[in-house]
Amino acid sequence: MRIWKLIAVVFIVSIIFNPGFSYAQESSSETSTETPPEDPGISAQEQRRQYENQLLELEKEQAELQKTIEGYQKEGKTLNNEISTINARINKIKLQIKSVNVTLSKLGQEIIETQKNINQTENKIDTHRNAIGRSLQNLREADKQTVLTIVMGNSKLSDFFQDINNVLLVQDNIRGSLEEVTRLRQNLLAQKEELSAEKEDTENLRAIQLAQQKQTEAIQKEKNTILKTTKGKESEYQKLLRENQAKAAEIRSRIFELLGGGQLTFEKAYNYAKLAESATGVRAALTLAILDRESKLGKNVGQCTYKTAMHPTRDIPYFLDLLSRLGIDANSEAAKVSCAITAHGSYGGAMGPAQFIPSTWKMYESKIAKVSGNNPPNPWNNADAFTATAVYMQDLLDSASCKDYANSNKHLASYDTLLERCAAAKYYSGARWYTYRFFYGEPVVTKANQFEKDISIIVAKN
Repeated sequence: MRIWKLIAVVFIVSIIFNPGFSYAQESSSETSTETPPEDPGISAQEQRRQYENQLLELEKEQAELQKTIEGYQKEGKTLNNEISTINARINKIKLQIKSVNVTLSKLGQEIIETQKNINQTENKIDTHRNAIGRSLQNLREADKQTVLTIVMGNSKLSDFFQDINNVLLVQDNIRGSLEEVTRLRQNLLAQKEELSAEKEDTENLRAIQLAQQKQTEAIQKEKNTILKTTKGKESEYQKLLRENQAKAAEIRSRIFELLGGGQLTFEKAYNYAKLAESATGVRAALTLAILDRESKLGKNVGQCTYKTAMHPTRDIPYFLDLLSRLGIDANSEAAKVSCAITAHGSYGGAMGPAQFIPSTWKMYESKIAKVSGNNPPNPWNNADAFTATAVYMQDLLDSASCKDYANSNKHLASYDTLLERCAAAKYYSGARWYTYRFFYGEPVVTKANQFEKDISIIVAKN
């Protein structure tokens, strides 16, 4: 850079980095974008704390109802116990719906705060961009000056060298400004990803709430059917109970519908899950519950191509490499993946029944191959998919956060139940698992316990 350009920068950058210009403007921006909480008398932080307390209280009430349900089940099958159990189940779901409402309110506030942070970050980036633009404009103007003009503009030689020292300082400030813009842009990307996740959580919870309402109606219908059939008589209920007891042959032939498409008999699905259990220690019933279609809230899978769904740098390179090794055309129906949630800017690309994104499948490829014997393992192959679910769940069950959650909440449920609830929620939503511990994690554990009973009948008849 020529000396007259550097000297011209001194004045401009001194304005840019003057606290009275840059930082005062940022402070003003933050003040102007401040979004007041719903209650002007309560801070956003205090509101979040109140929401968390409400959720904890609802969680305790749900845990008490679950203990009541388990108590009735231990007492034995009687008409009175069955009706009491059904009533407790209905009340528990109503509490879960209340929990969803509180969580939605909490998410609504988090979305407002995240959007405010995004606005602030964008304002800061604009401030730096505008300042740099003005600097460049002045550089162009200074470039027209001659060396003689610049030297003659200083009455003292010491002033000239002071300008040179200022130029060195300006260079450091420019470098700092560029680094700050880079940092702000990274923050902006993280904030937008957070906003996307919060909006997706809101959409998921509304779907969960709808499913809970339908479940309440189904349980109420079940209660009405029992009362109508038995006419309130214990003897008639016992007769109905004997007639409805599941037979091993019926369980074996029951259709198990996979999330990622395709159908298996329950016995075949159990055999895959049992193979995975022998290698990982993850109970077969839990693997079945994770892979069960209903446990995933009916999310759209296997409908899109990798080009429209996947993260371009994180997932696509490995995906294409995997398909090349498997001998699958990346543009064929056999390579379809889950769609992106374009409304929120989220990427899709989950593969097959286990719903692994390529970058996660890559992490577990060697472990899956070791258990299933397929190398490379195929995400659309049932044996590999069941194995992948169990291998991943093994890591989640062993995670420190799930163990901490189980240890600190033993007053709510058994350690194993809490551990599986946490792991299932993590399988579904990763780092945002805590939001789904009751809305996704617990239903999966409940489903697994139901499968466990079916499995015990199959095993007993073998």
